[in-house]
Amino acid sequence: MVIQDIQVGRISLPLARPFKTALRTVDRVEDVVVRVLSDDGAVGYGEAPPTAVITGDTIGSITCAIRDFIRPALLGRDVEDLEGNMAALSRCMVKNTSAKAAVDMALYDLWAKRWNAPLYRLLGGARSSFETDLTISVNPVDEMVADALDAVSKGFSILKIKVGKEGLADVERIAAIRAAVGPNVALRVDANQGWTAKESVAIISALEDKGLDIDLVEQPVSAHDIDGMVYVTERVRTPILADESVFSPADAVELIRRHGADLINIKLMKTGGIHEALKLCAVAELSGVSCMIGCMLESKLAVSAAAHLCCGKGIITRADLDGPSLCAVDPFEGGPIFDGPTVSMTDAPGIGITSVPCDHWS
Repeated sequence: MVIQDIQVGRISLPLARPFKTALRTVDRVEDVVVRVLSDDGAVGYGEAPPTAVITGDTIGSITCAIRDFIRPALLGRDVEDLEGNMAALSRCMVKNTSAKAAVDMALYDLWAKRWNAPLYRLLGGARSSFETDLTISVNPVDEMVADALDAVSKGFSILKIKVGKEGLADVERIAAIRAAVGPNVALRVDANQGWTAKESVAIISALEDKGLDIDLVEQPVSAHDIDGMVYVTERVRTPILADESVFSPADAVELIRRHGADLINIKLMKTGGIHEALKLCAVAELSGVSCMIGCMLESKLAVSAAAHLCCGKGIITRADLDGPSLCAVDPFEGGPIFDGPTVSMTDAPGIGITSVPCDHWS
């Protein structure tokens, strides 16, 4: 079973409502899709979003990386030689983590299909389903409250509240949402690097003083401000989740060593795919630090790969895999079952996606 070709295409899917954070506003998923073809006719699928403000990757850079560097490095290689393929993928170029992630997940898809098993079982099989949160975008308070109530009416019991634009005013925003949804809905707060360290401590302390019972606060300060992450984590009771501060296992080691966070958010587009994410999970397991699995603005294709990792590894205790729920349509066939907040695996081999809506592969 030899890699015969690697092709790229594009997908464009409307979001149900604009996605707004402290970093950007987006109204469509505009992603690169990948398919890896083997000589026996099997196909593995992957996807990469151009999240320039976080990973530095654009549509052009992802496409170029795959066509000009990754494809030549992998053509003719044995699909079963997973470690060798991942080594070739890693050394063919530095960075470009989103492009690598798309090809990585397609290779894992093919590899699991070769063994006729769903990927999550080959990754450890810790569980067969999990609950994801749903993101509430940054908007005027009354709109965020309405969005939160709508999410709860659809069965979501964990909400991820985007903040980071208005400093201490975010406290009243979160308080209004808590008052509306009641005490039984878990609230996660994501500042997307929007606060300073001292501002973070003041805001989180105010949330604690109001008894708002926040599950966690994600990436309160700049990704590169590890001193700031340490400062915040040491001074508040609420668990701090590192997102943009951790791309690699080495980043995780340093952050954990300095106690710059209580939890780590794994995203395939940051790590460069499942292979490196598994190393990050190993670091977390050795350190006793739980992980969340998250996603960028990805469709069901890439989120399905992340869902398999979530079900594979027990160290991943929280999920922020709401990408399919944010999309207005689901044009894919196969894959895990996304039923509101519940994501369930099937027995389909590989990642499970059997059809990708791309008109032109090249």
